[in-house]
Amino acid sequence: MTILIDRDIFENTCMEEKILKRDRFKWWLLIYSAIGALILFVPIITTFGYDGGEFIYVLLVIPIVSITLLVLAFFKRGRLQLAVLSMLIIFWATSWGLLKNALDVRSEARWLFQSKEYKAKVLAEPVPANGELRHIVWDGWGFAGIAVTDVFLVYDPNDSLSAAAKSHSPGKFGGIPCEVYRVHRLESHYYTVFFYSDTSWDHCN
Repeated sequence: MTILIDRDIFENTCMEEKILKRDRFKWWLLIYSAIGALILFVPIITTFGYDGGEFIYVLLVIPIVSITLLVLAFFKRGRLQLAVLSMLIIFWATSWGLLKNALDVRSEARWLFQSKEYKAKVLAEPVPANGELRHIVWDGWGFAGIAVTDVFLVYDPNDSLSAAAKSHSPGKFGGIPCEVYRVHRLESHYYTVFFYSDTSWDHCN
C-alpha cells in the first residue's frame, strides 16, 4: 500500500513539473524574435535598396509576421500566450530600430561582404587636384528625376571626417564640395556621405 501511495505521489509530482515546465515563460523566444527581425531585414534592405527594402519590409514582412504571431497567440494559453505576444512586441521594437537606422544597416551589411571590391574602386580614382577627397557612387534613390538622393563612398586618408561621423550632424566638411546631410564611418579612412536630395558631388544647391 505504501509503495502504491508513493508511486501516486511520484506520478503526481512529475505531472506537476511537466505542467510548470510547459507554462514557464520562455524568455529565449524573445531573443529569437529579435534575431528573426534582423535576419529578415538585412537581406531585404541589402537586395532591394534603401527605399525599396523599407517598402517591402513595412508593407509585406511586418504584416505577415504580425498576423502569424497573433494567430499563434490565439491558440495558446497562459504564459505561452504571453510569450508569443511578447515576441510580437519585441519584433515590432526591433523592426522600428532597424527601419530608423536602415541606411546604416544597409551600408554596414554591404561593406561587410563587398568592402574589398569597393576599396579597389575608390582607390583607383585619381586624386582630385582641387583638394577634394576621392569618391565613388555608393548608393542612391529617387523616382523619375524627382527627389534624387545620392550617397558617396569617400576615401579620407587623414580621417578628417571622423568628427562629422561621430556627431551625425549636417554641415560643410573639408574635401566635400557641398553641404551634406550626414557622414557615416565604415572603417578607418572610409566613409559614406549622405547628400541632400537633388544635390550631388558636382551639383550643389
